[in-house]
Amino acid sequence: MMYDTLANLKEIIVALLYLLSAVFFIVGIKRLAKPKTAPSGNMMGAFGMLLAFLTAFVDFGFSVDVAGETMVAHFQYWYILVLAIVLGAAIGLYAALSVKMTGMPQMVAIFNGFGGGASLLVAGVFYRFALYNQGADALLLPMLIATVLSGMIGAVTFSGSFIAYGKLQGLKVIPDKPVVYQGDLLVKGLLFFALIFVAVYIVLNPAALSWYWVLVLGALILGILLVIGIGGADMPVVISLLNSYSGLAAAATGFVLSNTVLIIAGSLVGASGIILTSIMCKAMNRSLMNVLFGGFGGTKPQASSDDIYEGKVTATSAEEVAMILESAQRVVIVPGYGMAVARAATPVRLLTEALEKEAIEVVFGIHPVAGRMPGHMNVLLAEESIPYDKLLDLDSINPSFPQTDVVIVIGANDVVNPVAREAGSEISGMPILDVDKARTCVVIKRSLSPGFAGIPNPLFTKDNTLMLFGDGKKMVEDILKAYKES
Repeated sequence: MMYDTLANLKEIIVALLYLLSAVFFIVGIKRLAKPKTAPSGNMMGAFGMLLAFLTAFVDFGFSVDVAGETMVAHFQYWYILVLAIVLGAAIGLYAALSVKMTGMPQMVAIFNGFGGGASLLVAGVFYRFALYNQGADALLLPMLIATVLSGMIGAVTFSGSFIAYGKLQGLKVIPDKPVVYQGDLLVKGLLFFALIFVAVYIVLNPAALSWYWVLVLGALILGILLVIGIGGADMPVVISLLNSYSGLAAAATGFVLSNTVLIIAGSLVGASGIILTSIMCKAMNRSLMNVLFGGFGGTKPQASSDDIYEGKVTATSAEEVAMILESAQRVVIVPGYGMAVARAATPVRLLTEALEKEAIEVVFGIHPVAGRMPGHMNVLLAEESIPYDKLLDLDSINPSFPQTDVVIVIGANDVVNPVAREAGSEISGMPILDVDKARTCVVIKRSLSPGFAGIPNPLFTKDNTLMLFGDGKKMVEDILKAYKES
């Protein structure tokens, strides 16, 4: 009787702790929606994951044998617990402290990949364990379906994520351009349907354990083929989609293990990844199918920069920009990935403070896909304690550009390219920041090289545009110095 009570008590405690973990996940994601509450939301999500992690070891590490009236502690689980916490915490801490903001998308890609890899391995090991301990006839259909889904989606996520990482990181072994060839869609389609056939075969023949790893191998190849054919410009969208895949793989593994919190967490990640992917596609005015199969981001301008811009670009100096700022009443700063690379956020904040001391209004125009991930610029500027109400989104800032005296574009390109307003262009219909409508537009850029889309930017040749060539951080520092000395 006592052991029956203990077994019930354990199930209740585990269920409550899993439920509490899910609450932390949901509330944490909710708080991530606003910049002011995002840090606490992140911590709540992390604590929820730690709680779920520890609860899982209580769930599997202790068992109560009611019939035999014994309580068994499975110490091998606790060895894994200690090892996992030590190694995982060390790797996570090192990654968090060492990664640069410009490398955050690559870090997300790696995490997606490891999530997919963990799902396929856990599902495969549990499949093998259940097969040898219970027999093929005892394996239920839902468990088998969840297993093959976890293996297939997890493998695609694993290999695809590391290809995405390589493209973003600029690894020489992985080309930034889309790798396309005659009949590539046919090859991917045939491989996909072959994997579906293998998955169905495993479900109908549960004893065919070796075919699970054939499925995983084929899915790894499919993941490579799917992502290698997409250009570097679209990698942020692909990473968001792979993030969703990792969640779906985790949810499927949750069904394999009958683990409620894993199903909930995986579903949350899968849903949020799809929403983020949708937001990014909308910000670029492109469909997901176009991203996956359009090859965008791999084309380059046919003519050289000299042919396009020669004789039409007006260069300027930091001193001239400072003089223009002296007579301004409203200034809009538009940050891009180049600002992150140059680590120019601190000089930008100092320049903002100097202008505001002279009663000049300064706000920031933030495009949804400025940088390489949504919110990239917001995080950089928030780290400099720039008030959130100064960070205006595209819809809020665009109507005010005609009344703006000076726009300073730092390291942005495609998100301010007026070609997007022209039909038939590579980025036609993509919402952009209308910086060309301001009285004066200053573009700080190292050179006239194209952005991720690989197309020229006629903004650089407009009469009201001044090009300040050089490193973003140094140029802003020079402007600030000249402004203070004037």
